[in-house]
Amino acid sequence: MRRARVAWSGAIHEATPHRLHDGADGVQLSDGRVLAEHEVVWLPPWQVGTVIALGLNYADHARELSLAAQDEPLAFLKGPGALIGHRGQTRRPADATFMHYECELAVVIGRTARGVARADAMRHVAGYTVANDYAIRDYLENWYRPNLRVKNRDTCTVLGPWFVDAADVADPHALALATTVNGVVTQRGNTRDMVFDIPALIEYLSGFMTLVAGDVILTGTPEGVVNVDAGDEVVTEIESIGRLANTVVGDSAFGR
Repeated sequence: MRRARVAWSGAIHEATPHRLHDGADGVQLSDGRVLAEHEVVWLPPWQVGTVIALGLNYADHARELSLAAQDEPLAFLKGPGALIGHRGQTRRPADATFMHYECELAVVIGRTARGVARADAMRHVAGYTVANDYAIRDYLENWYRPNLRVKNRDTCTVLGPWFVDAADVADPHALALATTVNGVVTQRGNTRDMVFDIPALIEYLSGFMTLVAGDVILTGTPEGVVNVDAGDEVVTEIESIGRLANTVVGDSAFGR
C-alpha cells in the first residue's frame, strides 16, 4: 500500500494515489475527496522520529569524491527543521558555490530495535520512501565529521511522496535510483551497490542506540551528484517506491 500525509483546508489528512479524469496524478483523502497534486501541501508521509543519515555508503560515490570506502558506517543525525515534503522548496544560500542533491532510499523503522542481529533486522522495517538529501560542500569542515551547516539545514531534506509498505517491495536491495535536473538525467544507481546494506545498518545502529517506530535511516547516494541552482527542478526517483519532485529556490523566497 502507498499512502501520504498532506495538508489541505486547514487540516492534515492521510491520502492515497488517485488517477484524475484527465489522466493526471492526484490524491484521494481518507474521507473520499479527490484532489490534484498541486492542490495540497505535501508533508513527509509519516510522523518522523529520529533521522539517521549515512555518508559514503556507495563505493562509486566515495570514489567520485576521491575518498576511500569506510570500515564502518558513517552516520549522523538530523533535526525536524530539515524536513520537507514532495513539491516543496529547498533554499540555496547566495554564498553557496557547490550545492547538490542526493537520491537515497529511506528505510522507516516499524518497531523497537535494540541489539538486533542482522538475521532479524528486516522484521523491524515498516516501509520505505524516497529521500533527497541536499548538501552544500562549501561548508564541509571534515569529510568524516559532516557538520550541521552541510547536512542539517532548514528545508535540505525532502521525503516522500509515498510511504510504501515493506511487504510491497520484493527486494529493497535491487532498486534502480535516478535523479533528473530540469528533465535531464544526471544520476543513476542501484541499491544493490550499498556498502552497508539495510540489515547491516540496523544491526550496527541498534547496537548502541534504540531505534523506535517512525525513525528513518537514509541509506546514502550513488555517484552522479552535480551542482544545482535556484530555479532548478530536481526529481529523485526510486523503482517501486516513487517519484519525488522538489524545487531549489534562492534566499529571497525565504525573506533573506
